[in-house]
Formats: sequence, C-alpha cells, structure tokens
Amino acid sequence: MLIAIGVILLILWILGVVGVYTIGWYIHILLVVAIIVFLIRIIQGRNPVA
Repeated sequence: MLIAIGVILLILWILGVVGVYTIGWYIHILLVVAIIVFLIRIIQGRNPVA
C-alpha cells in the first residue's frame, strides 16, 4: 500500500513540476512527507511494504 501511495505522489509531483504551478508546492510537501514517513518506518525496523 505504501508503494501505491508513493507512486501516486510521484505522478502528482511530476504533474506539479511540469504544468500545474498553482498546486505544485502542495505536491512537493506531500512527497517530502511520504519520504520522511518511509524513512522513519525503515529506521524503526518495520516492514515498509506491509
């Protein structure tokens, strides 16, 4: 499920970078939050894919 969310965020981020400048910074914030949560789960030793 985390991978699916990551892929969706990545697609939205690319759309934000390419053309939708009004919501682009929202996508950057969501991408950063997703990466931070992913790293925290890895550091805590939980399975990030489950």
